[in-house]
Amino acid sequence: MSFAESVARAKGRVTIRTGAFINGAFRPSKSGETMACLTPIDGSELGQLSACDASDIDDAVAAARASFEAGHWRTMAPRAKRDVMLAFAQKIDDNAEELALLETLDMGKPLANTTRADIPLVAQAIRYYAEAIDKVNDELGPSPHNAVSMIVREPMGVVGAVVPWNFPLLMASWKFAPALATGNSIVVKPAEQASLTMLRTAELAMEAGLPEGVLNVVPGLGEKAGKALALHMDVDAIVFTGSTAVGKLIMGYGAQSNLKRVALECGGKSPQIVMEDCPDFEAAAQAAAWGVFYDQGQVCTAATRLLVQNSIKKDFLERVAAIAKDLKPGDPLDPDTSFGAMVDEAQMNTVLSYINKGEAEGAKLICGGERALGQSGGFYVAPTIFDGVDNKMTIAQEEIFGPVVSAIGFDDFEDAMRIGNDTIYGLAAGVWTSDIDKAHRAARTLRAGNVWVNCWDGSDITTPFGGFKQSGFGRDRSLHALDKYTELKTIWIELRK
Repeated sequence: MSFAESVARAKGRVTIRTGAFINGAFRPSKSGETMACLTPIDGSELGQLSACDASDIDDAVAAARASFEAGHWRTMAPRAKRDVMLAFAQKIDDNAEELALLETLDMGKPLANTTRADIPLVAQAIRYYAEAIDKVNDELGPSPHNAVSMIVREPMGVVGAVVPWNFPLLMASWKFAPALATGNSIVVKPAEQASLTMLRTAELAMEAGLPEGVLNVVPGLGEKAGKALALHMDVDAIVFTGSTAVGKLIMGYGAQSNLKRVALECGGKSPQIVMEDCPDFEAAAQAAAWGVFYDQGQVCTAATRLLVQNSIKKDFLERVAAIAKDLKPGDPLDPDTSFGAMVDEAQMNTVLSYINKGEAEGAKLICGGERALGQSGGFYVAPTIFDGVDNKMTIAQEEIFGPVVSAIGFDDFEDAMRIGNDTIYGLAAGVWTSDIDKAHRAARTLRAGNVWVNCWDGSDITTPFGGFKQSGFGRDRSLHALDKYTELKTIWIELRK
């Protein structure tokens, strides 16, 4: 089956919503403007998305504010609210096949990934925060005998969420699920490259019983809709996942407007460090490959810097390169495909330009480095490994967001820690060692929000996720995420008798 035939078949099995979802209904942008939604699988058009702007954001925020003030969701009894969110999670499960297809069509990641990971994890996130609603308690302070002090958490109000294209629905769920669980109303601005699953999910939330206006979704360009949301004077908090450059803009918009709360999960240049006493050579090699090639490297925690102790570097890189050469880009809609497309032509060209930059600066290309499957009309880049990389090179310092790994040698533990921390980012890091002392020292020394020992990307919904340095601040996942969406209020009651 050709890629075009595969896409046509998948389109017949999904519901494609292209309008903004505001106050419980789909509608076109007020300007009437649209933007083409292309599938990176073969470059064909899936539909014309509403290209919303500040006027549409105004309407969505007004709907969110009205729903919040009305209190239909905010003041709903905790168990009733929990039941609605559990029904929402069930809707995700019931429509998982369609959502997985839609995500793959829109973003280009393998259907195997969206079916086994992305969509089930969305339902898991919604269930987790649903169950937290009637189990997380407020506090009583240690007040004197003639007073009662209470420390309570109240919802922020209207939350704006600007979410990325690499895990379009999963990253969104890490924001809307805790925001909803704490009683907020929310406006989501999905990435213009991948908006379809979030739009469909808003519809499913309504079917599950979420009141009108509580969850609104406004597609549009970041510089128009996203900026308007972050600058809006009636938005109480703005949360963002994306590049550090845009994160800095979002932070500025929060200050320029109403001093709204800002939480950012930004870029990364994560080091995966393999010591000569690595306990499992093959497991480490597989983690080194999949740590950067999963989702075609379009992962904020991608292990794009591979630090290997010089005594084992030659043998280790040979094994990683062998794994990479077996990874053949293929039709993302084929269940057997494990390596799919870049999200769009612009991102493909960005990755290829970094590869050219690496070669120009003297790094040695040992595999990949080229566009693949050009005849398909889609946007594919072969898994790429550079050796002989100096940590000061552009490919070792800048986030590429593609399937490109930079191998860097080191002499000893201190050398590895120095190189690992020599970055503006601090999202994730990993170390492979049999020495428990080294493992603990590395975990404490590496300046990153997530440190993995003898594994890569070990986590689940119960653990917080976020970064140090220019990887942002604030945490997604776990009960700690609830802090972003609530205000602490102290209530002191003086007893008269």
